[in-house]
Amino acid sequence: MRRHLAFLFLAGSLAAGTALADYSTEQIQMAATGRFDLLEKTIEEQARSKPLGTRDQHALCYAYSKTKRYNRLLDCLDTLEGKVRQGDKRTRLFGLNDATPAVHIMRTEAYLELGRYGEAVKEAEKALAWLKDDDSDDLDMWCNAYAALSLGYTLAGDEEQGWKAEKELQKIRVGPLSDYANAKAFALARARMALKDYPGVIAAIRGDKTFALNVFLDRLVSGSFLTGVNNWVWAELPRAFMLNKALLESGQIDEARRGFDRLLEIRQVKENGEIYWLLLADRGRIADGDGQTSEALRYYREAIEQVEQQRASINTEASKIGFVGDKQALYSRAVEAARKLGQEQAAFEFIERAKSRALVDLLAARDSMPLAAAKSSDSRQKLEKLLAARQEASLQHPVDMAQEGSSKTRQQGSQESRELQQRDPQLASLITVNALSSNEIREMLQADEVLLEYFGLGEALYLFVLDRQGQALIRLEGGSPEAAIREFRHQIQEQLPDARATAQQLYRQLLAPAAQRIGTRNLLIVPHGPLHYLPFAALHDGNESLIGKRSLRFLPSSSLQKYLRPSGRAPLDNLLIYGNPDLGDSRLDLPSAEDEAKSLASLLPKARLLTRKQATETAFKQQAGQFGHLHIASHGQFKAENALESRLLLAKDESNDGSLTVAELYETRLNADLVTLSACETGLGKRLSGDDLIGLTRGFLYAGASNIVASLWEVDDEATSLLMKDFYQRMRQGASKREALRQAQLGLQKTHPDPFYWAAFYLTGQGQ
Repeated sequence: MRRHLAFLFLAGSLAAGTALADYSTEQIQMAATGRFDLLEKTIEEQARSKPLGTRDQHALCYAYSKTKRYNRLLDCLDTLEGKVRQGDKRTRLFGLNDATPAVHIMRTEAYLELGRYGEAVKEAEKALAWLKDDDSDDLDMWCNAYAALSLGYTLAGDEEQGWKAEKELQKIRVGPLSDYANAKAFALARARMALKDYPGVIAAIRGDKTFALNVFLDRLVSGSFLTGVNNWVWAELPRAFMLNKALLESGQIDEARRGFDRLLEIRQVKENGEIYWLLLADRGRIADGDGQTSEALRYYREAIEQVEQQRASINTEASKIGFVGDKQALYSRAVEAARKLGQEQAAFEFIERAKSRALVDLLAARDSMPLAAAKSSDSRQKLEKLLAARQEASLQHPVDMAQEGSSKTRQQGSQESRELQQRDPQLASLITVNALSSNEIREMLQADEVLLEYFGLGEALYLFVLDRQGQALIRLEGGSPEAAIREFRHQIQEQLPDARATAQQLYRQLLAPAAQRIGTRNLLIVPHGPLHYLPFAALHDGNESLIGKRSLRFLPSSSLQKYLRPSGRAPLDNLLIYGNPDLGDSRLDLPSAEDEAKSLASLLPKARLLTRKQATETAFKQQAGQFGHLHIASHGQFKAENALESRLLLAKDESNDGSLTVAELYETRLNADLVTLSACETGLGKRLSGDDLIGLTRGFLYAGASNIVASLWEVDDEATSLLMKDFYQRMRQGASKREALRQAQLGLQKTHPDPFYWAAFYLTGQGQ
C-alpha cells in the first residue's frame, strides 16, 4: 500500500476536522514516522478502556503486521473480520470503504512469512475474489494480492500456478508515473524472485520510474531528512538486495560485487538480520568464485553468526520478497571452504552448528514450549526475558541512520542468552545454537568407540571421523545416497533379494572410506538428512552385517551428549509397561504386543503393567516420571507435515485424547534410563531442509530419557515380541543397552534372517 498517501490522508482528515476523536496528532505522527511499535501500544492502551471500532482495530492490525507480531496479528484480524461482518466496514488508514480485502492481504503476508504457504494461497484467492466482485479500482491491493498468490504457489512448489499469477499481475495497467507504478514494480519483482526469473527482477526494479520520487516523499513526510530515522532498512533494503541478488544469479558478477559491497558498508543494514545474512552469504559466494577461500569463509562465518542470532527459521523479510534463504546451504559452503583450507576442526564446528539449528528452528514459533522444560522459577524467568528480548529484537522498528551499532533489544537478547547458558545449559540448548568442539566431543566418547558424523546437502556428502587418537574429514564420493536409501528400504520392506547388493553398495559409499580407522570398535553414528532413514545395522561389507562385529548407538547431534542424563542406577524392574492400549477400533489391536507386555511383566515381577483401557495417556502423564524404565508396545504415527504432532497412540479418557505427541513430550519431565518404543514408525521424523530429524526419539531425550529404542518402519508384531523379550533378558544378565540390542538382533537373525524383522530397531542416547 502507498504509505505516503495514507499518511497524507490522515493529515488531511485531521486538518478537515473529520471524525478522528480517538486519534491525537501524536498518534498520526507515530504512523507518519513509521513508529508502528508506539502506535500499537497506544491503541492497546485505548482498547483497555473501551472496545475498538473497525477504524482503530484496522490500525492496530496494520501496526502488528508492520512490527511482525504474528500471534497478536492473527487474533486481531479475526476480531476485525467479525466487526466488518457486523456492518462496521470503513477504515481510517487508507480510507477503505470495506476492510475485507485488507484483512485477507494482511493474513496472506503473515502466512507467507511464517512459511504457511497453502494458507497464504487461500487468503490471496479470497482477496482477489472480493476485489473482482466489488469491481475495485484499488490497484495497490490487486498488485499485492496477485504477488502474494504467486509467492504462495511458488514457495509451496507449484511454479506453474506461480507463473499464472505473475501473468495476471503483469496485465494490471498502470501509468509509468502513477501512484501505482511503484506497487506493481515491487510486486512483480517479488513474484519473479521466487520464480527465479532474475532478468525479470532486474527489469521490474530498474523499470520503476517512480522509485526515487517515492523515496523522496517517504522521507519528506516522515521527517527523516531532519532526524535521521527512517524505514530504509525495511522498505528499500529488500529491494536493493533483490536487484543485486538478481545480478549475481544472472552472471553479472562485477556489478553484483559492487552492489553488495556498497550495502555492506552501511552499518545499520545489520538491523535487518534476515537480509543481512543473505548479503553476507552471497558476498561469500562471490569471494569463493574469485578463488578467495579465506575471504569467503570469513563472510560465511559472519553470516552464520547472524543466522544464529535470528529468532528462528521464520523468513520474514526474505520470504516477503520471494526468496527463502537456504541456511543449510550456507553451512555446507562453510564446511567445504574450511575443508579446502585444511581447517578440520572448523569444518566440524559448522557441521555441529548446522545440526543444532534443527530444534531451535522447529520450536521457534512455539516459545511457550521450552518454558515447560524450565527446572526452576529462576531459569523460567531468565528464559521469559530472553524470549521477550528476542521477539522485540525481531520486530520492524525504524532505524536511526545517523547512529551506528546494534539496537538495545538485540544487545539485551545476547546478554539474556549468555546468562541462561550459564544458569541452565540444557534449557538453553532448546532455543540457542551451542555446538561443542571436536576436542570436547572426543572427551565424551566411550573408550572403545569411534564417532561417525555425516553432513550433506545436494550432491555433497561429508563424513567426520573422530576417536581418542585423532580426527579426519572425508568428502565421500557418489553424491547423495537418498535414492539408494529409498530403494534399500523398499527392498527390505518387500523382502526382496536385491537388498543384499544395495546394503553392500551403501557400505562401500558410507563406511568403507573409514573402515581402517574404525576397525572392530563400536560406533556412535550421527546421521544427517536421508541417512536418518537408513538402517545402518543392515549394511553389509560382503562378509557380514554391520552389527556382526560392533554395537551401534545414534544421536541427532554429537553435542547433545553434553545434555543427556547419565545412565542411572534404577533396577530394571522399576519399569512401567504399556501393552496394546484400547484405541476404540479392533482393527488397531495388537495382541502380540499385549503378550509381549505380559511376558515382560512376568520376567520382571515388580514392573507395573497397564494394558487395554488402563493404558491411558493420562496415566502416562501422571506416572511415567516415577519410573526408571518405560516400555510402550503400541502404535506410533509419524506426521511428515508437522513433526511435533508425531505421536504414540494410547487409550483415551475424559482428560486426554490418547495422542501423546512430540509437542507434549517437550512439556513432560521424565527420569528414565531407557524408553523402549515397541511401536510402528516411532523413529521416523521430518527432514527439515537437511537438518536432523525431530521425532519421538528427540522428544523423549528432551523429556529426560537417557536412551530410546525405536523403529524405522512398521515392524512385524510377533518378531518384535521375540526381540524385545531377548533384549530385556540380556540387560537383566548385565549387558549394556547397546550390546543387549545387538545380541537380540543377532539372535533374531537365526530364526528370521531377513533384515525386515530385526534391522528396524536402533538405540539413541548413552547406550550404557
